[in-house]
Amino acid sequence: MKTITFIGNGNMALSIAKGLKNSYKIEVVGRNLEKINGFEDSLGVTIDKALMENYDMTDKTVILCVKPANVEEISTKMTGKAKVIYSVLAGTTVQKLKDNLQPEAVVRAMPNLAASVNKSMTTLTGDIAYQAQAQELLGTIGSTRWLSSEKEIDIATGLAGSGPAYLALIAEALTDGAVKQGLKREDSMAIMRGLFDGFGELIQDVHPALLKDAVMSPGGTTAAGYGALEDGNVRSSCIDAIAKAYKKATEL
Repeated sequence: MKTITFIGNGNMALSIAKGLKNSYKIEVVGRNLEKINGFEDSLGVTIDKALMENYDMTDKTVILCVKPANVEEISTKMTGKAKVIYSVLAGTTVQKLKDNLQPEAVVRAMPNLAASVNKSMTTLTGDIAYQAQAQELLGTIGSTRWLSSEKEIDIATGLAGSGPAYLALIAEALTDGAVKQGLKREDSMAIMRGLFDGFGELIQDVHPALLKDAVMSPGGTTAAGYGALEDGNVRSSCIDAIAKAYKKATEL
């Protein structure tokens, strides 16, 4: 079984590892052995463990999951040239990773938390020679989309990478709205989850505007609620959320 080496042991690393653990041997490199042990416990399978200090990356297939600001620091702790680094660091360019870590190849990847249930939408870009391998590897945790530039993946970071947080806000708000009107919290949560499950299937094949039109009858309940969302500038706020997330990605 091929080994995938994670450098970093945070939430994103754990989400990806949960999706990969049945197909790959997992190695985790971090600063603190106690935290790596906690990672192993959460993952539920035996992993290889190593500390960053003097770790040799030679010929490794690496998934880099540290904070963007820590790239320079970790480059001083490790040795050797990785075969390929798959970086999930928002806003961190291919060139910066090559300059600091000197791998043979770099692919930037932006998965999301749904990786833990094999439903991530992962965007990719980087060394084109690794496109097929990147899509095979990250395809084990969901869908992938190869993009033609780093600008595009920075934009996609705000959509696919940050998107679960935005959808969570919508889910919570809609549920709170139903509770406010008198529906029990337990019932509201169950209905919201069913709503998102069905919508996730519908949106695969139908344009959002057509879905909206199919539900909205003249003078009906959907039209009344939809009007309230427009009055609240929900559409504009969603557009602004992507713009601000993209701006932040370019600043990291």
